[in-house]
Amino acid sequence: MDVATIIQGYAQGYFLMADENHLLGWYGSRDRTLIPLDERFRYPKSLRRVLNQERFTVGVNRDFPSVVEGCANREETWISPELKDIYLLLNKTGWAYSFETWQGDELAGGILGLVIGGAFIGESMFYRIPEGSKVAMVKLVERLRQRKFILFDAQMMNPHLERFGAYGVNEQEYQDLLYKALQCHCSLS
Repeated sequence: MDVATIIQGYAQGYFLMADENHLLGWYGSRDRTLIPLDERFRYPKSLRRVLNQERFTVGVNRDFPSVVEGCANREETWISPELKDIYLLLNKTGWAYSFETWQGDELAGGILGLVIGGAFIGESMFYRIPEGSKVAMVKLVERLRQRKFILFDAQMMNPHLERFGAYGVNEQEYQDLLYKALQCHCSLS
């Protein structure tokens, strides 16, 4: 797959995943999960204390390969070796980003995603140090708001995302928001 084809697929609302046999395919969903970029975004008070302690710093693409590895390093993963290579190519060509938290010189956690126009399409997240990915989520939302992003696509709901106010939209609502986002020119870094 070439970069233009991949970006076109994401711009149409599809995303890449590998199955249990590491075969890569395009997927879509009738229901999509979004992270709110407005007042609906929330997080636990305990995380507020962690943020106030300023134990973590943030970085963008400081160690992209390690974030990809961290996201893929699970017992069951949809990030195949081929998809890792695709993410690295997308990063080199300016489409894929890692938004990272650091504790000193140690990578604490991060979020892997694509930036297309005013859309941040979150692919995965991980942590090595407790609260690392949660702090990354809060700081990423702050960055996306500052940079006037329209959409933070989390693709699929899970209990972790629900705690941040994630909500579902139907396919038409998603396509409308995505179209609006694609008209913008936003930058994460």
